[in-house]
Amino acid sequence: MEKLLVINPGSTSTKIAVYHDAEQVFLNSVPHSTEQLKKFDGLAEQYGFRRDIVLQTLAEKGYKAGDFTCVVGRGGILPKIKGGPYRVNEDMVWQLRYAPILEHASNLGGLIAYEIAEPLGIPAYIYDAVGADEMPELNKITGWPDIEREGLGHNLNTRAIALRYAKERGRRYKDISVVVAHLGGGFTVNLHYKGVIVDVVNDDSSGFTPERAGALPMSAFVRKIFREGLDEKTIMKKLKTQGGLTAYLGSNDSLQIEEMIEKGDERAKLVYEAMIMNIARDIAGEFPIVNGDVEAILLTGGLARSDIIVDVLKKRLSFLNRPIMVYAGENEMQTLAEGGLRVLSGEETAKEYKRVDL
Repeated sequence: MEKLLVINPGSTSTKIAVYHDAEQVFLNSVPHSTEQLKKFDGLAEQYGFRRDIVLQTLAEKGYKAGDFTCVVGRGGILPKIKGGPYRVNEDMVWQLRYAPILEHASNLGGLIAYEIAEPLGIPAYIYDAVGADEMPELNKITGWPDIEREGLGHNLNTRAIALRYAKERGRRYKDISVVVAHLGGGFTVNLHYKGVIVDVVNDDSSGFTPERAGALPMSAFVRKIFREGLDEKTIMKKLKTQGGLTAYLGSNDSLQIEEMIEKGDERAKLVYEAMIMNIARDIAGEFPIVNGDVEAILLTGGLARSDIIVDVLKKRLSFLNRPIMVYAGENEMQTLAEGGLRVLSGEETAKEYKRVDL
């Protein structure tokens, strides 16, 4: 029997799970409030905080690091990476620590997995990393030749949900065409077409989220940077962790904001409605990419548990005349564990990462 430790750092939580083969023995999701995370200058500075949470959780459950066959972490935003499994090696650790494409909580997954696994001589893996990019060249072109769209996003969970949808219908993943919207602290809307994620709407191009500013009016954004003399680290922090609902309403907690709306807070209602409207716009925008050849819309992530969000999306997208199916939460932990098992069994071979100097 294989024993796997699975680690998934998200923008607002750290999830820790233990699997005996494909069976989940326990799962603990530790939430992180806006107040807790404010004291860190950036996501990279959260490394020790998140690592200690993992080790403390294992100790409380009676596990030692040496109990495991391998450790699987959520993959980060690495340059020039494809889907599937990668072994976490020194090149990847360097890239995640010093030169990822963007700061993102998932960058911590490989780092924590490696720190736990390497002294014990057991492997650490990532699977379907956030930065995995399968988009065709046509969909990468922007209005500026040396800047292109990137396929990074919540690829792990959206593919898991698309696979689940196909399996429920007795079909193959490569034969379906669905738009999947992952709604969490950050949003990803992507198009799964014939076994490939052919388009991704992510933080850079989506509407705002509980924490992300999303796509901003470009001219006003550029003027703000120069007028206020903002450096890259400051502006990225504002964009990725201090934007969206957090910036407008002081909270990234959708339940809290829905309570504010119930109590008659008109400002909260307006901002929340704008966020949902933009989700609908991002979903509908995927249809022209395959000439409308989309059979269903799948909603996933933590915010898919919200009746308000789901009801409004169904109303706004009713004109598309496609079924809208809800898979609330995510299957990321199970998918990571199963990916690790496929490597351990030899069904898949983990790729070796080579660092890229950006």
